[in-house]
Order: sequence, then C-alpha cells, then structure tokens
Amino acid sequence: QVQLVESGGGSVQSGGSLRLSCAASGSTAFRSYMAWFRQAPGKEREGVATIGSDGRTGYADSVKGRFTISQDNAKNTLYLQMNSLKPEDTAVYYCAADRVWWLLQSHYRYWGQGTQVTVSS
Repeated sequence: QVQLVESGGGSVQSGGSLRLSCAASGSTAFRSYMAWFRQAPGKEREGVATIGSDGRTGYADSVKGRFTISQDNAKNTLYLQMNSLKPEDTAVYYCAADRVWWLLQSHYRYWGQGTQVTVSS
C-alpha cells in the first residue's frame, strides 16, 4: 500500500509560479516510479511529468520548459515546480505512484486526492 497526499495548490495570476508537493508513505517498491497528472473540468486526465527511480524524467509537450519534477527521497516527497503558469494550466493536480513506469499513461496503481490549481488571466 502507498499513501499519497498532495499540497501546494492555490490561485495565481498568469505568469506566476507554484510548487506542488506530494508526501508519500508506504511500500518503497510501489513508489519506484512517480508522476503528476492533471484534470481540468470536462477534460480527460492527462500526464504532466514523470520521474523514474534513476532520476530520469519525462514531460508533456505542453509543460516542457515551464514545469520541473523532482523528488527528495530523504523526505519521501515528490515536487512539481510550475513556472510561467497559464490559464490553461488550471486543473486538479494529482500525484501517482507504481512499481511499473507507465510514463505519462494513467495506469499507475496509487493516486493522491488531488490539489486545485487555478490560473487567472
């Protein structure tokens, strides 16, 4: 079992920044690969960024150069630094974990409850 708790969401103006955190606990094996997803109202959930156990990362084209995924293994925390935010980044953001690297596909076994990010123009 893995527990994931996101925090750091909020409201920000276009061009601003936010840093999301995901506190993880439970099975280490099932936290080998982690990712951030988002879901806007009326849209499907989409993968935003992912990180492997060796530190390799992957990003959706829509956020490349603006978002950075990282993790602090000592703190068991996953981060998503979001810069140059745009109104289209508005969504509920979720972190996910598994022992299989699904990259940006939503097959991860464990999910957090989500945190709202709202970007106003």
